[in-house]
Amino acid sequence: MSYDYDLFVIGGGSGGVATSRRAAQYGAKVAVAENNLLGGTCVHRGCVPKKFMVYSSHFPGQFEEAAGYGWTVGESSFDWSKLTTAVNNETTRLKGIYKGMLDRSNVAVFNARAKILDPHTVEVGDQKVTAEKILIAVGGSPYRPEGIPGIEHAIVSDDIFHYPEQPKRIVILGGGYIGCEFACILNGLGSEVTQIIRADKILRGFDDDIRVNVQEAMQKHGVCLLNNSKDIAIEKTDSGLKVTLKRDAEETVIADVVGFAATGRRPNLDNLGLENTKVEVNNGAIAVNEYSQTAEANIYAVGDCTDRVNLTPVAINEGRAFADTEFGGNSRLMSYENIPSAVFTTPEAATVGLTEAEAREKYGDDIKVYRSKFRPMYYTLANKDEKTLMKLIVRAESDRVVGAHMVGDSAAEIIQGVAIALKTGATKANFDSTVGIHPSSAEEFVTMR
Repeated sequence: MSYDYDLFVIGGGSGGVATSRRAAQYGAKVAVAENNLLGGTCVHRGCVPKKFMVYSSHFPGQFEEAAGYGWTVGESSFDWSKLTTAVNNETTRLKGIYKGMLDRSNVAVFNARAKILDPHTVEVGDQKVTAEKILIAVGGSPYRPEGIPGIEHAIVSDDIFHYPEQPKRIVILGGGYIGCEFACILNGLGSEVTQIIRADKILRGFDDDIRVNVQEAMQKHGVCLLNNSKDIAIEKTDSGLKVTLKRDAEETVIADVVGFAATGRRPNLDNLGLENTKVEVNNGAIAVNEYSQTAEANIYAVGDCTDRVNLTPVAINEGRAFADTEFGGNSRLMSYENIPSAVFTTPEAATVGLTEAEAREKYGDDIKVYRSKFRPMYYTLANKDEKTLMKLIVRAESDRVVGAHMVGDSAAEIIQGVAIALKTGATKANFDSTVGIHPSSAEEFVTMR
């Protein structure tokens, strides 16, 4: 049977664009449908604009630290509107770059919402097209959790990038990485930040040393963290949004904004037409096998809509593995072992491999843990009590490093290199025999004993 396209991709985010270009390189006729902004969450409502805001939030601390190095920094001020305008101008520019990449790859772009009518037919805008294979890469969106009275008064994380003015007082609900990152950003920019979490510690799922050290540092830097909170409710009043909660007793916080309802994201599956196919949905996400194939043989899915590992580079690699397998004659699987990740809090955290708890559960007593906590050289003349934590988890029998964790400046940059070592099966002896770069914080990873 003849089809309009070899591959039709629904979703023009990082995963969809990467897949389209890779498949087109192999000679496939490809189209992408995106009803919002090319580049998706990462470019417009996530990684990129957030990182610009992280950079901005660091300047007040750097102004203070400069004095220890002989610099006199005069009075400074911050313009929220100038920052958000610059950030949004840059993401608009990146949208054009993504369009250019697709054009150069001869990928057709439909600026419309796509809906699957049957396993080979997609309705996009006011027309219908057919495809031999369909890839779903629609990503996810933040949502307001149920069960919190007044939650309709809270904004989600997407909203902050276009918020008209900087919140003077903000309450952030949730202790995941999004909530923690924005708590640090807004605190650094001068907002009064209260973060409310139900658990004892932030960043559930990360190594406990990361959780403890980031949480303690955030509190030291001025974030008011209310943990072990329950019975949270929001009420709109004349003096602002009143948030009530219970810990040992009832507590009240007044804020201009209740931020982000930062309690998670879920796949964008509404009105996608999955009911017209055999595609299965489990726990709100598209179910796929190791080749990203759904229960409908010619329909595939990658990225956050599958809720496997929700990171932009993972979506990109899942998509490229699919394109290599289906169009490039190179059957390969996406490996989910030793995927590095970072949390752009202040201080920054990054990790790769197993947490200490995961390692102990998997290997029992057959592990060794190496830790180092120190004040980096940079903070000596600035006379600041800022600490860096580095941690290696090693399987004793094989001497293989199975986990690496860091809290401190440039953690993501450093762990990226360490991740290569773990991916290639490096041992603690390999780390020990590597010459360090002195003076640097990174050298601590090869000198821990």
